[in-house]
Amino acid sequence: MDATDRAIIAELERDGRLTNVELAQRVGLTTGPCLRRVQRLEADGVIRGYRAVIDPAAMGRSFEVLIDLSLEAQDAETVERFERTLAEAPEVIELRRLFGSPDYFVRVAVADLTAYETFLSGHVMTIPRIRNVTSHFTMKTVKPFR
Repeated sequence: MDATDRAIIAELERDGRLTNVELAQRVGLTTGPCLRRVQRLEADGVIRGYRAVIDPAAMGRSFEVLIDLSLEAQDAETVERFERTLAEAPEVIELRRLFGSPDYFVRVAVADLTAYETFLSGHVMTIPRIRNVTSHFTMKTVKPFR
């Protein structure tokens, strides 16, 4: 990957809807070579896809909570059940298994505090072998994930 590939990636990260003509102009290529580079980056798995960035408030999911979560045990059955259950929950927008403590980082998006309490009590706390749950409420998003 060279500087031109990195420039293409940077431009597409800023705006994934750029036309090939616009992209080529921004990175200093003609359209043919630019398109071939983008197709190669896609084929190589460097560019894994394109998506729309949706306003959470418009979807009724503007209340975001970050959860640190630990399990009582790390056996395969406990871990698989926990991960499967949370990964299937539409409220969960990110789930990461961590080294060390806590065991998991969970990012949840719901409508409000009441919806979060319902999710936590009715979904998370019903999963067997959860040891500890710590909820963090965001004061301000300084740099959003892109």
